[in-house]
Amino acid sequence: MITDFNKEMRTALIIFVRHPELGKVKTRLAKVIGDNKALYVYNLLLDHTRQITIPLNCRKFIYYTDQVIEHDIWTLPGYTKRQQFGEDLGARMSNAFKELFDQGFERVMIIGSDCYQLQTDILEKAIAALTGNDIVIGPTFDGGYYLLGANRYVPELFTDKAWSTDQVTNQTIATVNRLELTYNLLLKLHDVDEAADLNLNGIQI
Repeated sequence: MITDFNKEMRTALIIFVRHPELGKVKTRLAKVIGDNKALYVYNLLLDHTRQITIPLNCRKFIYYTDQVIEHDIWTLPGYTKRQQFGEDLGARMSNAFKELFDQGFERVMIIGSDCYQLQTDILEKAIAALTGNDIVIGPTFDGGYYLLGANRYVPELFTDKAWSTDQVTNQTIATVNRLELTYNLLLKLHDVDEAADLNLNGIQI
């Protein structure tokens, strides 16, 4: 008999992160609040992402934009560290998904570290949604998404998208519909990219 535990452990969660360095994170935010406060916000977001993913009963993979950091907040049991590769965001996500599906995982999801409203129960709902759907999407109010999940490798999800624009979610849904895949939409959330997003997320600096 296949247990729920084994089912969950065939699920992989990708977390895309940057190493928190002054002047290199939250650059749009930094233009308004300065580099030091932007770094503070990014560390807050990283810690939040860590706390909400620790309870998840799945494998977690930290994919760094630059070099893998040997000792940091992600040096935890159940977390595997890897490096992103690819010419743009779409290629980097596509390569990470392919790696894990090739490794034998049956469900793969990706999040970043920009969504302070994301909670463990939403991530659990996303895992559950992939039982009856091919794709799961967590949309953001700015037209992007905070989560994308699939129960197979679908390279078209990561091509011909206007990354970092308000069209990403709509373009992704259009791709899903064109491929005649089923999908589930999660709760729409605010991420943290601009100064106005701080109040929307209850972040005080």
